Amino acid sequence: MLMRETPVVIDGPVGQLEALYLDSEQPRGIALICHPNPVQGGTMLNKVVSTLQRTARDAGLITLRFNYRGVGASEGSHDMGTGEVDDAQAAATWLRDKHPDLPLTLFGFSFGGFVAASLGGRLEAKGEQLKHLFMVAPAVMRLGEHDPLPQQGELTLIQPETDEVIDPQLVYDWSEKLERPHELLKVAECGHFFHGKLTDLKDLLLPRLSN
Repeated sequence: MLMRETPVVIDGPVGQLEALYLDSEQPRGIALICHPNPVQGGTMLNKVVSTLQRTARDAGLITLRFNYRGVGASEGSHDMGTGEVDDAQAAATWLRDKHPDLPLTLFGFSFGGFVAASLGGRLEAKGEQLKHLFMVAPAVMRLGEHDPLPQQGELTLIQPETDEVIDPQLVYDWSEKLERPHELLKVAECGHFFHGKLTDLKDLLLPRLSN
């Protein structure tokens, strides 16, 4: 199994985007991972993002994680909204162009949950069908009527029960109102950044990526 990610540069809407790409010899699909809030220090090297990437890798997926505009070596400045979704769409296009026939899974952590969900809706509107969307401790309060969720493919919400950044009840209420099929997984005694619980996160993800 290929273990080491390769640094790549992607042409983004406002300049080059820094990214890490991992190919696979016998891939089962492709995965794009969206990182948390850049204003609060979120990058593609966040430990939850790294766990998502490694778990996708272990499930046989080709992976791509990237820094939004203004983060690390990515050009531009923070938009904190549609701009980061535009960046994610550029990354998804880059990945899809390399692997046009493989099913796509999206991951998003925190602010990245908003980005991945918004991107999923955009891609579906363009005719792309997602395999799976994983929203981990997602910033659901950022999703509005102009950010439709994808309606096809599987949707999994993973919410820490003692999240100190995203109010868990916001996610529970949002899930309850969601009309499309999905699953909500609650992680007991777990804060936003999954301190001491990253193995639990991987254990939730891996069987859902291997089906």
